[in-house]
Amino acid sequence: MLIWLRGLLARRTGRLIAAAAGIAVAVALLASLGVFLSAAKSTMTARSVQRVPVDWQIEVQSGADPTAVAQALRHAPGIEAVLPVGFAAVTGFESRRGGQVLTTGAGQVLGLPADYTGVFPGELRPLTGFPQGALLAQQTAANLHAGPGDTITLHRAGKPDATVRVDGIVDLPEADSLFQKVGAPSGAQPQAPPDNVLLLPADQLEKLYGAPPRRQFHARLSHRLPSDPAAAYEQVTGAARNLEVRLAGAGLVGDNLGAALDAARSDALYAQILFLFLGLPGAMLAALLTAAITGSGAVRRRADQALLRTRGASTRALVRLALAEAIVVGVAGVLAGLGLAAIIGLLAFGSAGFGATAATVAGGGALAATAGLLIAGATTLLPAVRDARTITVASARRTIGAARSPWWMRYGLDGWLLLGSAAVFLVTSQSGYQLVLVPEGVPQISVDYWAFAGPALLWAGFGLLIWRLTYLTLGSRGLIGRLARPLASGLAGTVAATLSRQRRLVTRTVAIAALAVVFATSTATFDATYRRQALADAQLTNGADVTVTESPGAQIPPSQEHRIAAVQGVAAVEPLQHRFAYVGADLQDLYGIRPATLPHTTRLEDAYFIGGTARELIDRLARRPDAILVSQETVHDFQLHIGDLLRLRLQDGRTKQFHDVDFHYAGIAAEFPTAPRDSFLVANAAYVAAQTGSDTVGAFLVTTDGTSARTVADRLRSALGPRPQITDLDTTRRVIGSSLTAVDLGGLTTIELTFALGLAVAATALLLVMGFTERRRTFALATVLGARSRQLGAFVWTEVLLVGAGTALFGGLGGWALSQMLVSVLTGVFDPPPSALSVPWPYLGGVAAVAVLGLAGAGAAAVRAARRPPLTVLRDL
Repeated sequence: MLIWLRGLLARRTGRLIAAAAGIAVAVALLASLGVFLSAAKSTMTARSVQRVPVDWQIEVQSGADPTAVAQALRHAPGIEAVLPVGFAAVTGFESRRGGQVLTTGAGQVLGLPADYTGVFPGELRPLTGFPQGALLAQQTAANLHAGPGDTITLHRAGKPDATVRVDGIVDLPEADSLFQKVGAPSGAQPQAPPDNVLLLPADQLEKLYGAPPRRQFHARLSHRLPSDPAAAYEQVTGAARNLEVRLAGAGLVGDNLGAALDAARSDALYAQILFLFLGLPGAMLAALLTAAITGSGAVRRRADQALLRTRGASTRALVRLALAEAIVVGVAGVLAGLGLAAIIGLLAFGSAGFGATAATVAGGGALAATAGLLIAGATTLLPAVRDARTITVASARRTIGAARSPWWMRYGLDGWLLLGSAAVFLVTSQSGYQLVLVPEGVPQISVDYWAFAGPALLWAGFGLLIWRLTYLTLGSRGLIGRLARPLASGLAGTVAATLSRQRRLVTRTVAIAALAVVFATSTATFDATYRRQALADAQLTNGADVTVTESPGAQIPPSQEHRIAAVQGVAAVEPLQHRFAYVGADLQDLYGIRPATLPHTTRLEDAYFIGGTARELIDRLARRPDAILVSQETVHDFQLHIGDLLRLRLQDGRTKQFHDVDFHYAGIAAEFPTAPRDSFLVANAAYVAAQTGSDTVGAFLVTTDGTSARTVADRLRSALGPRPQITDLDTTRRVIGSSLTAVDLGGLTTIELTFALGLAVAATALLLVMGFTERRRTFALATVLGARSRQLGAFVWTEVLLVGAGTALFGGLGGWALSQMLVSVLTGVFDPPPSALSVPWPYLGGVAAVAVLGLAGAGAAAVRAARRPPLTVLRDL
C-alpha cells in the first residue's frame, strides 16, 4: 500500500493536490461560516443584554405587602440587585416665569433611591444641572420653560398643591418600558409614555404622598446566560414565570430582558437560515468541483485497476488502495481547510477563532472536518469502489465506446426540478407568508424549512439545464464548426468533431463554472441589497444624516434652519412639522413637509408609497396644498378613494383648541422618515401652518457635506445646547438595526464572496486544465501526424471561448433568477423590503476579470503543454 501511495504522490501529484484543494475549500467555507455564526449568536445575546437598563420591573399588586415582595426578591435566584421605585400621579405641573403662568396636563412623579443611577445607569441621561435630587424630564422642562434652580408646582388630586425646586434636567431614553403597564399584553400597552414626568428622591416622594400609590421593584439579573439567544430567552422568561409563582399574586413581572432576547432569537434563527441559503451552496459547489477533478482521472484510474488485476490484485485489495488514497486526500484537504479558515479569521476579523470560544471553534472545526472527509469518501473512494466491483479488465482498457446521454436527460429531471422550484416559490412569495414564526411570549420558534426547497430546486434544476443545453449544443457539429471557424479556419470541422466527442468533459466544465458564477452573483447581489436596505432603514428611522428633534411644546420657527445651516459640515436643512390630528376618534401623527425641497434632503424610496412613485405622490402635495397622504390602515378603515374629503381635527396654535381642517386624500404612505410604523399623515407644511396659525417645527432634517454624521451631530449639540434631541445616522443604524445587522452581515458575505471568487476561478481555469491534461494523448498524436502549434492552439482556444461564453451566459441568467428568489423568500431579513435588487457591478466585474485571466492562463498552459515532444508525452502516459 505504501508503494502505491508513493507512486500516486510521485506520478499523480497534480491531481491529488487539486482534489485536496477542493476539499480544503469546502472545509474552510463550512468552518469559517459555522464558527462565525456561532460567535455572532453570542454577540447577539450580549448586545441584547447591554441594551436593557432594567431587566425586570416587578409591580406590587393592590393589597399586597411590599415588604414581603422585597423579601421574596432578595431570596430569588439569579437576581443581583433590587431597588424600590414609587409612582404617584399629578393632575398637572405649573411654573411661573417672567409673570407668565405655564401649566401642563396630567403627569407622573417617581420616587427613586439614591443609588438608582449607579445600579441602572442607562435609565436616565443627565442633561443639565445636578444628576441627583429633583429631576425634571426634558419634555416637561420644555413645556414649563423650567431649568435647574426654578421652582415648579405640583397639582395633586385630593391634596393641596406642593412646590419643588428643580435640581436638574434629564432625558428618559427608555420611557416606554419604564412606564409600561406591567402584565398587560402588547396591544393593551399605553400608546406613548406620559409627557410630563418628575423624578424625586424616594424620601421626598413619601413626604409628599405618604406611601406611594404604586410600587415597583426594579431588578438587575445575573447575565451569565447561554450564548444562544433562544436558550437565553427560555432561561430568563422561565425565571420570570417562576418568580410570579413564588409571589403568589403579590407581584407581576415586566420582563424587559426577555423582550429584548425575544427579538434577538428571531435574528439568530435568520442567521442560521442565511448560513443554509448562502453557505451550503458554496460547500456543495466545492464538493462538485472535487468530484469533477477526481472524475477527470476516471479513465486513468480504471486502466490502473485493470493493470493491477492482471497482476493478481483482488477487489478487496483495490478497495483498500482506494481507501488509502481517499484518506490521504481527505486528511490533507481537512488540514489545509482548517488552516485556511484560521487565516481568514485572522485577516478579516482579527482572530483565528472569529471571536468565538475555544469550545465553539473546536466544535465547528470538527463538523467541517467531518464534512471534508465525507466529501473525500464520496468523490474519491466511492467511484473507485464502484469501478472495482463492476468494470472488467477489458472494458477498463477500452478508450472508445458508445456515449449515451445521462439517464436524467431522458426523463427530463431538470424540467421537473424547475417546475417544483416555481411552485414552491409561488407559495412562499405570497403576501403574509412568514419564513420564521416567532409567537410573542412563546419559547418555541419555528422555521418553514419547505421554503429552502425553492432555491435548492432552482439551483439543481438550472445546473442540469445548463448541462443539457451545453451537451446538445456541442452535439451539433455544424453549429460548433461555424462558431470555431474564425479561430480554426479550415480545421473548424475537425475541431467541432473533437469537441463533440469530448462534450462530456466540456459540458461538465461549463456547468460547474456557471454554477460558481451563479453562487457568486446571488451572494453578492443579496449582500448589496441587504446593505442598501439596512441604510434605508436607518435613514427611515433617523430621517436624514442628522436629525434635530425639538422638545414637544417648544415654539421653534422654521427660521431656526439658518442657525443650523451655519454649523460647519451642514450642507442642507429641511424643517419638518410634527403635529397630532384626530382622524375620527383615532389620534395620529401628522407631518408637515415642504414638497419642493424634501426629496433633496432625505431619501424617499418608492417602496414607502402605494399608488405611485415617491416623486409622484410628493408632487401631489405641491400641486394641491390641501392634499394629504394617509396610511393603508386609514384608507381601509374609512373606505377612502382618491380625492375624497378627509376632515381632521387639529390643535390651533393660538387658542390651543382643536378645530376641523379639511384635506383631500391623495395617496398612501406606508413608511415615512421619522414616522411611526403604524398610522400617520403627511401634508403640505404651508397649508398646515395656515390652518393652525402656527408654523412651529418639530424636527430639522440635516444633510452633511460629506463630514461624518457623528461629527456634525456633536457640533450641533455644542451650537444648540441640550434642549433639542440630536441623533445621527451612524448611531441610529447601530441602535435600531436588528442584532443581525449589529453583528454585521458583511462578515458573513465577506467570507462567502471570497470563496465565491475562488470557486469561480477554480471551476473555469482548473477544470479546463484538467480536461486538457486528459487530452494530452490526443495532442501528442496530432503532433506526430504533423499538426503545427497554431493548429493545436485552434483546438484549445475554441474550447476556452466556448467555456467562457457558456459560463458568462448561463451564470448571469442563473444568478439573476436565484437572487430574485433569495430576496423574495428572505423578505423577513429586509426592513423595509427592497423595491429592486442592488447589483454589485464592481464585484461582478472583478469576478469576470479574474475568470477571464484564469481562462487565458489555462489556455496558454495547454498550448505550451501541447508543444512538448510527443514521444515524451506518450511515454509518460
